Amino acid sequence: MMKRFGIILVALTLCGSVAFSQGMLEAYRFGQTDLHGTARYMSMGGAFGALGGDISAMSKNPAGLAVYRTSEVVTTMSVTSAQAKTDWLGVSMDKTKTRFNFDNIAYVGYFPTGRDEGVIGWNAGFAYNRVKSFHRNYSMRSGGNLDTSLSDYMAARAYGNHKNDLLETTTYNPYNSVSDWLSVLGYEAGFMDAYSNDPESYYSSFNDRGPNGPGAPYGIDDALLNVYESGAIDKYDLSFGLNISDIVLLGGTFSVTDINYDMSSSYDELFSNDNYLYLDNGLSTDGSGYSFNVGAIVRPTDFLRLGVAYNSPTWYKMTDYYYANAGAYLTWNDSEGQHERDWEGETPTNKPYTDYEFRSPDKWIFSIAGIIGQSALISLDYEMTNYKNMKMYDLYGEETPYYSDVNGDISNNFKMGNTIRLGAEVRVTPQFSVRAGGSFTDSPVKDPFKNNEITVYTVGTVPHYTVDKGSSSYTIGFGYRFTPQFYTDLACVLTSYKEDAYAFSSIIENTDANQLSYVIKAQPASLKTNRTRVALTFGYKF
Repeated sequence: MMKRFGIILVALTLCGSVAFSQGMLEAYRFGQTDLHGTARYMSMGGAFGALGGDISAMSKNPAGLAVYRTSEVVTTMSVTSAQAKTDWLGVSMDKTKTRFNFDNIAYVGYFPTGRDEGVIGWNAGFAYNRVKSFHRNYSMRSGGNLDTSLSDYMAARAYGNHKNDLLETTTYNPYNSVSDWLSVLGYEAGFMDAYSNDPESYYSSFNDRGPNGPGAPYGIDDALLNVYESGAIDKYDLSFGLNISDIVLLGGTFSVTDINYDMSSSYDELFSNDNYLYLDNGLSTDGSGYSFNVGAIVRPTDFLRLGVAYNSPTWYKMTDYYYANAGAYLTWNDSEGQHERDWEGETPTNKPYTDYEFRSPDKWIFSIAGIIGQSALISLDYEMTNYKNMKMYDLYGEETPYYSDVNGDISNNFKMGNTIRLGAEVRVTPQFSVRAGGSFTDSPVKDPFKNNEITVYTVGTVPHYTVDKGSSSYTIGFGYRFTPQFYTDLACVLTSYKEDAYAFSSIIENTDANQLSYVIKAQPASLKTNRTRVALTFGYKF
């Protein structure tokens, strides 16, 4: 095994981006959506931008509401199994989580005007849709192949903080004064110690110590990270549509969105001589926001439909809640002999929180669909999501210096995201239809971020994170009409997400020659999440 850093004495300046607050990773997490909706919508890969006639289209192109010629109520339920597989330095692990979901319920009203030209009808609809599920568990284990300890990372990250500022006394609480709570917690839990001749530089505690600092580092026999995620993003849509001469369809949607996200994690490292450390984290986020969508569908011929839509950002007010505890068991030898000690530390237990505002990315959607007689159709959507335009602000909507740094990180490390959705449907009999489709999304992460060439500032005392590497979905389904009014649809969606998972970030500085120099070089695990969703929709037209 390669030798770990035993001494970390580097001129590393950590700006406000490491404060116990939000960063670009949190912005990206809450700026994404999944392939969710009715069973018909999902079984055709969500490619409904030019088709319409499905309540899930409200959240993409609301002009699709004007396709309806009857009123309708619809609801969808699903079962989802999420399997997360990791490979960390040759050690593979997998975990599976299964969950029942109530995906949507909606009403659409159709109101004809009695005219043959001009505005021949209008529609109004209300829908609840779950647009993102966070439910997932994953674990990653390194075996004895890890080169660098979390304690090394925390020691490097703490550089520049005087050890007296990190130490709690009867009259002083460092959590009220130091913005980087991970440094405070690491020092309190015994992960690191300061050099005797430089109280603002730190080294890992896991070594035999000399008179002025560390000696030979202990080997890392094993490391294990467990992450448990839950929660969802839910949207409530109020939509209107206009049908102009059966040629131009227009629509608009006003949406209210709720976010609920919960994460708990545990990280453990086992060293030689039975030394160990652990770090447990809890993070919860609640938020609500509003947005609007506008769109149009044009029917130049009976067999061709063209669509375009703009989805505005969602303007959120958010609150994060935090808790963490850590500990270490240490044995060491020095000039005075052999020593051992148990260390423990925890963040304040009064449920500390941060309020802030977040603006999600906006989207443009361009669509085309072909209608093949009365028996088949095919549809294609292209969606552009501007992740560079995500923004974070303080509680009062101000871009303070800290949030200016965060927004700079977003702009520097994200780009336009692209999604292609394709779907087809064939009516086998007047009652029975079969469907298939797919959805393909590239990663909006720029190469330096994706290739582990930047220092990533994580939220609070949570050092672990993932980096998106793209996703794809393959869908099949069928629909059956029991009567002209009552129908049911079934869909199966197989989705694969590829990511790199990090237990903690690299710490990098630029040399005078503008070359990268790793103070800490993190070793990521590959993470592949396979989600299988089976959805059932019931609808009634009247």
